[in-house]
Amino acid sequence: MPVVIVEKKASDDIPKKKYYVTMTDRFMSGWGHAKGRTNKFVVGCDTYKQAETIARNAERRSEMKYVNITSSKPYYKGRRFLVSYRNYKDLGKIWKKR
Repeated sequence: MPVVIVEKKASDDIPKKKYYVTMTDRFMSGWGHAKGRTNKFVVGCDTYKQAETIARNAERRSEMKYVNITSSKPYYKGRRFLVSYRNYKDLGKIWKKR
């Protein structure tokens, strides 16, 4: 499944999940589709254990900053942020290793 790019109201376009892991992707921020904006990467998870796994692996990546787990649907203003959303089940092994 491709990454869903959310341009305006992120909370409207992000599917309802029990947990979300949010992070700032420093590498993708400021250029391309995110020119002049901060790229936020959001992963929807069905269990807290999934969210912990994603957060732990995100913190190991140098380009990911401000990693958080939340049960509230994230909202970011489109003028300041470009939001990329993925479901846990659609991520590769690098994100799911324990």
